[in-house]
Amino acid sequence: MFDQLKPQPADKILALMAAFRADPRDQKIDLGVGVYKDAEGRTPVMRAVKAAEQKLWQVEDTKSYTGLAGDAGFHSALSQLVLGDTVSADQIACAATPGGTGAIRQGLELIRMAAPEARIWLSAPTWPNHPSIIKYLGMPMAEYRYFDDATRGVDFNGMLTDLDKAKPGDVVLLHGCCHNPTGANLTYAQWQEVADFLRAKQLIPFVDIAYQGFGDGLEADAFGPRHLAKTQPEMLIAASCSKNFGVYRERAGLLMCVSQDAAKTALNQATVAFLNRQNYSFPPDHGARLVTMVLQDDLLRADWQTELEGIRNGMLSLRQQLADALRKRINSDRFDFLAQHRGMFSRLGATEAQVEQMRESHGIYMVSDSRLNIAGLNADSVPILADAIVEAGV
Repeated sequence: MFDQLKPQPADKILALMAAFRADPRDQKIDLGVGVYKDAEGRTPVMRAVKAAEQKLWQVEDTKSYTGLAGDAGFHSALSQLVLGDTVSADQIACAATPGGTGAIRQGLELIRMAAPEARIWLSAPTWPNHPSIIKYLGMPMAEYRYFDDATRGVDFNGMLTDLDKAKPGDVVLLHGCCHNPTGANLTYAQWQEVADFLRAKQLIPFVDIAYQGFGDGLEADAFGPRHLAKTQPEMLIAASCSKNFGVYRERAGLLMCVSQDAAKTALNQATVAFLNRQNYSFPPDHGARLVTMVLQDDLLRADWQTELEGIRNGMLSLRQQLADALRKRINSDRFDFLAQHRGMFSRLGATEAQVEQMRESHGIYMVSDSRLNIAGLNADSVPILADAIVEAGV
């Protein structure tokens, strides 16, 4: 049996991480891996999460299973964070999952079960795991234009033109905020137009929201999914706690099925519980429990929001520093888009050859499509990157 297995394509980011570790140079900069780092290059445990963990150690009296769909308290706390009071709790079916990736996978499994002919429409570009999972599941997919390489902004007309080819019942995967890998987001007005378009075309939105709080703030970042939830007959949302709570290794995620018809919620809930059973039975609880404790405790929540705001503002500052440094060096506003993008990522617009040159000459590691993790920078490395960008002729 094993001799029939074929090698799978190497993960480019994991390969990049390995190359970075093997680089003996003292002065090297990792802008590839998609995790938040502070100015010292650490991915810290957030204060409120640490406090919740200490409290949990004291009060937890069992390691027994939660329900197949996870803990109801986690469902309530995280769905309220994402959706606010947009819809009532009886309109939302939830399943806790191993991270946001697990939520994406379970959402796709649900689509395959309910509408196997539905085509999944993905932004061009998108997070590589999206098409990888869809391809593995054997589901039909297509791309819609999203990022304009010339303006470094959203190609909104191209997006709607391409989605106009979708058929009723097709699914449109949207990034809730902080688009990965480009950092270019829809405006409020564009979200509203997309909502009208989807409803008129009878398309189903599937929102991946992995960076709430990293862009313009917790409330502002949730505008898109909230507007869709109140205007669409039904939708799916995959939420991740890895970034905004820093619980990467705890794998805390949530799949939400939202329906304007509350009568469908019981069936939806039973279905997502069934899917959990088929894939991993009971979902992990530790990270979800910590997130729930933080969101339900006023003091912990306030401290978490304060720290999250500090993280967000730090990334905005780094964006502005890099844009200013490049403007100073080339006497042009060509890279001002870096300050306008949001979240951890931006796509620089460099060729693979230019990315390779920056790695060889300056020890700067970024994905070959020139996606860079802004959080991998600090005040000392910004000018080094700016010099490398200019020297490479980006």
